[in-house]
Amino acid sequence: MSILIYAETQNGSFSKSAFELASYARALANEMDTSVTAVAVKPTDPKAIELYGVNKVLQVNNPSLTTFNAKSYAEVISQAAQASNSSVVLLSTSADSKFLAPLLAIKLKASYASNVVALPMSLDPFVVKRTVFTNKAYGMTELSGDRRLISLSKNAFGLVEQAVSAEVEVFEPSISESTQSVTGVDKASDKVTIADAEVVVSAGRGLKGPENWGMIETLAEVLGAATACSKPVSDMGWRSHGEHVGQTGKPVAANLYIAIGISGAIQHLAGINSSKVKVVINTDPEAPFFKAADYGVVGDAFEVVPALIEKLKVFKSQNS
Repeated sequence: MSILIYAETQNGSFSKSAFELASYARALANEMDTSVTAVAVKPTDPKAIELYGVNKVLQVNNPSLTTFNAKSYAEVISQAAQASNSSVVLLSTSADSKFLAPLLAIKLKASYASNVVALPMSLDPFVVKRTVFTNKAYGMTELSGDRRLISLSKNAFGLVEQAVSAEVEVFEPSISESTQSVTGVDKASDKVTIADAEVVVSAGRGLKGPENWGMIETLAEVLGAATACSKPVSDMGWRSHGEHVGQTGKPVAANLYIAIGISGAIQHLAGINSSKVKVVINTDPEAPFFKAADYGVVGDAFEVVPALIEKLKVFKSQNS
């Protein structure tokens, strides 16, 4: 019995979440005295993940999988789980994996826990710690049955190197044509994606218009961060829907989340609540975001952000 991870790729390269899953799987495999297998679609360097403890990579090269489709990918992963005789299957909490998880749980007849934040509290019974109530509390969930499906919260475990020598095997699952229908894909154009970002700089209607986003992008570039926005901003077409974060958009679990000109609607706060440090910049001292933030600046973004950028540039030059 092994542990299987679905190692997501972007343009052929493993995502940060894939390395974090591998790190988690390696630690769990050490406790269970078993091995770690990764299934990946068209990785350009399949052995790159061996640095984080993966013993075997199932490389899938099927051309029909160029564009993500939850039904097709669920078929691939379920067949990989059966081929590797995996008792535990791990997913990230990316948007793609959230579509995959329920389909995969049904296919594998597996017990499923989402938003897991730590290694199991015990293996027999198999109990995991996970966030509940939109990240406002923790719950202990027991997973029964022969297979367990776990989705790991972003940045919950971190990257832990434990290099092994990975075997690479070309894996050719059978995929039914009925699952291969995709209408379109909306992708953000950030150099750093929201899914993998440890720092996210987000802005709202307080920016007054799309023409003022230059300072947000500059701040993100200085911090090596991804850019994001509130729902009204994406609804008005100021920014791509791929940047919309919140309960109805993409969830964010960054180490640092900076909100500029965002009042803090409950749906937005629910989607970013698992970020570790939250900073808000807003002219309104009564904005709801200040109650949820770790640090707050009451001030005009058009004055505060340029000053912050200059201070960060000086700091980086003195500490590079």
